[in-house]
Amino acid sequence: MRQLMGASLMAMILAVPAAMAQNTSAAGTWKTIDDETGKPKSLVRITEDNGILTGKIEKLFRPADQDQNPKCTACEGARKDQPIIGMTILSGLKKDGNEYTGGEILDPSKGKTYKSKAHLRDNGSKLEVRGYIGAPMFGRSQTWVREQ
Repeated sequence: MRQLMGASLMAMILAVPAAMAQNTSAAGTWKTIDDETGKPKSLVRITEDNGILTGKIEKLFRPADQDQNPKCTACEGARKDQPIIGMTILSGLKKDGNEYTGGEILDPSKGKTYKSKAHLRDNGSKLEVRGYIGAPMFGRSQTWVREQ
């Protein structure tokens, strides 16, 4: 009986760090929340490759009377008139201490690309994403919510 209790206790001790580590990366699926309306805008899947984060739009939350698969008409270059669903909107973010820095984020509604940084909050359940021009103080932030 003592061996069984000891094994159970050991399993719990080993499981706690593993469970906590699950949300230490920004990789995963995130519901983006519009900072102006407070409403969900999209689902973005963030992947990590060699320590660099990339995010693609998987789904848009749009009213039924709007185009459900819009194109990026405001974008320039290779993104011009391409479908927004499947588009890479977040790229180049690298872990720097407690945040991710050095990236870019695209706002498909404006067709503009901004410098970007992000950091996890609330034990990894939220991602604060900031897009800015020049310095981070000249920008705006959105809080994205991790999808389970």
